[in-house]
Amino acid sequence: MNIQRWLARRQPSWGELDTLLKKAEKQGLKALDANEIRQLASLYRSTAADLARARTHEVGDLIVQDLQTLATRSYTQIYQGSRRQEWQALWLFYRWGFPAVVQQSRGYIALAAGLFVIAGLVSWWLAWRDPAFLALVVPAAMIEQVRDRGELWMGSIVGIEPFASTNIMINNIKVSFAAVAGGMTGGLFTTYAMLLNGTLIGTIGTLVGQNNLALPFWAFVFPHGALELPAIFLAGGAGFLLARALLFPGVYKRSEALKLYGIQAVQLVYGIVPMLVIAGIIEGFFSPNPAVPDVLKYGVGIALFTALVWYLRQKPGDRLEVKR
Repeated sequence: MNIQRWLARRQPSWGELDTLLKKAEKQGLKALDANEIRQLASLYRSTAADLARARTHEVGDLIVQDLQTLATRSYTQIYQGSRRQEWQALWLFYRWGFPAVVQQSRGYIALAAGLFVIAGLVSWWLAWRDPAFLALVVPAAMIEQVRDRGELWMGSIVGIEPFASTNIMINNIKVSFAAVAGGMTGGLFTTYAMLLNGTLIGTIGTLVGQNNLALPFWAFVFPHGALELPAIFLAGGAGFLLARALLFPGVYKRSEALKLYGIQAVQLVYGIVPMLVIAGIIEGFFSPNPAVPDVLKYGVGIALFTALVWYLRQKPGDRLEVKR
């Protein structure tokens, strides 16, 4: 390689890259227009290749150092700028996008919640009237602990909070993802998941009610349930969106409907994961804590649910202009 000729050919590009970088470093990446950003990315790639070539052909430490500095400055502007945009997009989604998609999907979410509530009420009524039904749904060991020893089972969490919290998060996320994926069965498995969870809550509610343990039981459920149960309903709604695309694509081809409603379902999933993580932390560390009065647990649960409803009712038109 003729080093002098190569340097003469490449130095204008390095100077151009340096000019763009100075502008971006002084005014921010947003000061560059679309063409300049594309040019910056292209010049960065070519400069990185020049750096590799300069090292291979030993053109001199000073040139290598200058090219290394250019490449580092370019990387910082391009990728830190991209990360800033990604964080801004993430913030905008959770601030406005998630409430909007929940409102857009409210019919599907209401269907999931309705199945859960109906199953809960029916199973509560059946379990109250027929002990055989209660024994069919609730494990015998749990019945014995509540009925014969007058104890709830949450005390087993105390002392192993981090481990329990992690397991709870993983389990809740698995249940929710299964409800979403159930949409690909035409909604059959999603329906089953909603009915099963409602049945479990209804029968356990009967068990603790019959044994005068309803107050501490619901005090345990309220704090994390304020987020966990709505998250399950949202997951069910996502599953029914997929089922709608499969069974009733309407004017769309089935593949187009799956893409359209699948995007909506994925947005719901993005929203429920943080809810389940927070709920898992609360269920592991706060809900079973015997040092926290029951009245405070009820208060926290009500406050969290109220805040969630307020958040999900926000409309994009209510937002303030985002400053760039």
